[in-house]
Amino acid sequence: MDGMVRFARLTALLGAVSLLAACGAGSGGPGATAGAASSSSTASGSGGEPIAVVASTNVWGDIAAQIGGSRVTVISLIHDLSQDAHSFEPSGRDELAVSRAKVVIVNGGGYDDFLDQMLHAVSPRPTVVNAVTVASAAVKIDPDNEHIWFDLEAVGAVAQAIERALTQADPAGRADFESAEAEFISGLAPIRQALDRIAQRDRQAPITVTEPLPLYLTAAAGLKNVMPASFSDAVEEGIDVAPSEMAGVLTLFTDHRVRLLVYNEQSTSAQTTQVLAAAKSNGIPVLSLTEIIPAGEHYQQWMAGIVESLGTMLAQRAGP
Repeated sequence: MDGMVRFARLTALLGAVSLLAACGAGSGGPGATAGAASSSSTASGSGGEPIAVVASTNVWGDIAAQIGGSRVTVISLIHDLSQDAHSFEPSGRDELAVSRAKVVIVNGGGYDDFLDQMLHAVSPRPTVVNAVTVASAAVKIDPDNEHIWFDLEAVGAVAQAIERALTQADPAGRADFESAEAEFISGLAPIRQALDRIAQRDRQAPITVTEPLPLYLTAAAGLKNVMPASFSDAVEEGIDVAPSEMAGVLTLFTDHRVRLLVYNEQSTSAQTTQVLAAAKSNGIPVLSLTEIIPAGEHYQQWMAGIVESLGTMLAQRAGP
């Protein structure tokens, strides 16, 4: 993936914080199995039947698996980079998993409406954790940007809600869930510190994004997005901007008025391809992102690598 650093210095970035002690078996981690339309992680050993958890994407599925450990079985409906939440069509196997779930985690905010629709057909209704609803009650979020997994404070609030939902389903596991949730939260601290260091060094550095996906993270790093909202909104809606607007966007790169392009490689069009080409041809670093966790990683690793890449790329190109 163009512009993505493969986290070689992850251990140094995270210091002494253990990322995996609470994992049990996270999405894509040890013990994971994959089906045609979903990925699941299961670890037995709690002395009883594990709690059946379904998450719309492997972002929330991974976090649930870390908190639940051996007391949960997690199925993430969207777990492959080729899958798109906006066009996802659940299979019969997915519908069966939702019907059997004790806890369901939806992102909300219109991102994964397919799962809301599936829940209407389920009786009895499982405990539902709506990440956007939880986050909006705990931190200030943009009602037009549902990509809250790029907001570490929002993710912390959702992790707490997941812990409470699992405790409700399995009261005997409360101590385990609380301990794992606390360890997960502590694992976010080094990432926050890395964002703070970027903000101290590069505050208000001008960057561009192809769509709003990373804006919570780049704002936490103190960076200024100068991409016209009309362009990024059009990309998210799957439409094109007028040629005159597109010409203005391209001058950001030809005039070297930005230090970085953050590119969502899961939401592309002919115009985003033009923007990507303009950045590359003018020597502007490109940080390519995905909307879900790449296979073989956990949430903390994924975020730590993104933030490390962000700092490295900004350092490579000083000014304007």
